[in-house]
Amino acid sequence: MDEPRQGGSAAPKGTVTQRAIERIKAMIGEGLLEPGQRLPTERDLAAQLGISRSSMREAIRALTVLGVLEARHGSGIYVTRLQAGDLLETFGVVADLSRGPRLVELLEVRRILESTAAALAAARITADQLAAVEGHLAAMNATDDPEEILAHDLAFHRAIAAAAGNETMAAILEGLSSRTFRARVWRGYREEGAFERTRREHAAIHRALAAHDPEAARAAAAAHVGEVEEWLRAQVGP
Repeated sequence: MDEPRQGGSAAPKGTVTQRAIERIKAMIGEGLLEPGQRLPTERDLAAQLGISRSSMREAIRALTVLGVLEARHGSGIYVTRLQAGDLLETFGVVADLSRGPRLVELLEVRRILESTAAALAAARITADQLAAVEGHLAAMNATDDPEEILAHDLAFHRAIAAAAGNETMAAILEGLSSRTFRARVWRGYREEGAFERTRREHAAIHRALAAHDPEAARAAAAAHVGEVEEWLRAQVGP
């Protein structure tokens, strides 16, 4: 099948492929394709949308990378479960690759989301979830090993995001919580002797959660991420 023509010449391939991507996304959004459903064959879908098989193949490949579609060997192409965590994995790539001012921007976003997640968690957290947060706090306080602190720091914030009860927010925060960047922060904190300060910040968040005080939790989380943000600004320089 020939590509649609505009003004007597072939449309730019990127434009055609992008149109195919948007059409497939629209079919999913309108419920014509449901999570877990098998797509029509590449040939049939290309004919249905009026584009070439090569452009359809590129569109399917792009949507597979984004976590919208998945290829099952010998079975075909399927719509994924469309879980927020799968669709937002690219946030992790952005966080890992960003440097300087762009990383400061990401921390600004994280400060807003972390404080909101902490406030929601304070209102919704269960006894078991609170015990998990407390366990990671205790583990952080029991060691000076940066790798162990890093692991429990990630788990501490992950547990709070889960307790907030918003899977999309938790997925975005997971993506923004680059392990590579956090490792750099903990190394810097060790060199500056700032472990005790950040332990106090984590303890303040935990106290607010235990008191089921959303505003105190919001303030404590914002202050904690704000300290990291200021540390990074000093590292980046003017």
